[in-house]
Amino acid sequence: GELKSLGPANFLSRPFGQITDKRVECIAIVPDIHAQYNYSNIIVPGLDPEEEMRRDLSASFRRDTATFLRTVSADESIQALIDQILTHQDELYIYMFESATDMTLDQRKGVYLLGPEKELAKKFNNKAVQFELLDSSIPLVDFRICSSRAELLKVTAQLRAVWQDGIFVSRVYSAAGSGSIITTAQSEVESFFSDNDAPFLITRYIPHEHDPTVLAVVANDHDVYIAGIADQRIEGGNRFVGSSWPSVLAPTIQAELAAYTRQVGQLLGRHGYRGIFGCDYIVTADGQVRFIEINARKQGTTYEFCCALEQILPAGSPSLPELEYYAVRENRFPATMVEPPIAPAPILYWGTYNYKLKERRRTCGYIPHAEREQERFACVASGRLHKDFLVLEHVGSEMEVWPGTFLARVVAIGKDPRNVEEGLELGRKLIELTIEE
Repeated sequence: GELKSLGPANFLSRPFGQITDKRVECIAIVPDIHAQYNYSNIIVPGLDPEEEMRRDLSASFRRDTATFLRTVSADESIQALIDQILTHQDELYIYMFESATDMTLDQRKGVYLLGPEKELAKKFNNKAVQFELLDSSIPLVDFRICSSRAELLKVTAQLRAVWQDGIFVSRVYSAAGSGSIITTAQSEVESFFSDNDAPFLITRYIPHEHDPTVLAVVANDHDVYIAGIADQRIEGGNRFVGSSWPSVLAPTIQAELAAYTRQVGQLLGRHGYRGIFGCDYIVTADGQVRFIEINARKQGTTYEFCCALEQILPAGSPSLPELEYYAVRENRFPATMVEPPIAPAPILYWGTYNYKLKERRRTCGYIPHAEREQERFACVASGRLHKDFLVLEHVGSEMEVWPGTFLARVVAIGKDPRNVEEGLELGRKLIELTIEE
């Protein structure tokens, strides 16, 4: 997966070494196109020929995930690396941000996917499947599923007068706001979607004040671990740009969110899903909770959750990647598992911001890759630092950055929410200095 998802894999190395009684290292295979890479054990595969034709020599763009995974699976040098590793050990594990069917390396003997089963992940990331499964079991926004563009145009036209606050239209596979739009007129639906996008999920847009997300792990059809609740930062009604933790919501509402997520996890568990997942919700001004979607994968802030939980849980408590290991391999959680309080009294706060461009821009400077994010969390939790922020994964200087690409990310940690907001703002300003006027 992308560089932003490398943290959880590194978090797994220590407990995985204890489990296997061997020294464990992670080799990262990433799609990120940067000017330079200050990481050990990292592979950046060459572009697919069609991707190569689409870009200029010094362009950074977000590579299509399916194409990237097919390229990795067919890469002769990666196949040779696997051959070499398996001459020294019996098993090799692949750890992914999202289990995806386009990755086929686990079809080889001795190679195992340490995560949710791929076909199940694909099934449960389908928004239409999610709403059909959860209908009548937890509070959903009003929805319809349309199998074609013609049906989409007909149904949205009929509902326009009834759903007067807007109609949210999404491809059944979309994330972080891509492939979806809040519409207030039929012309927006017509121009945004094509026949190739079918099927569609349409939902009634409900004005709301909060966009909480719950991170969890499912081990079987009963045991679901709730890691915590964060507040998503949403721009333009549907574009995810980051999160902050802990949630500002009242403990009673957070308990309700956790209960719904546990219910969803048990449903996933009954279908055989094992591993990390998340659920997104909205909360209206009068405290009504409505389900939005399941993310049958790790969240973009899974690493920040890991770093925070390490500080608030008793020493020796298993991390989220370790819990996922036991869920996938043994259908259970270890006896040492400790679930955090639903609404904790925090010893630190954190927030993230994903800096993406809406139009092509060129960078005129770079920010060195920040290191030791886990250590920074520990410093703030212990009081050695009152606040801190990091700029992560900046693409580098003299790069033409395409829309939708992560130019960089900001993570801020502090003793109170004001520290976090200050750090995020400073990080954004620092990034802006690296963009040409």
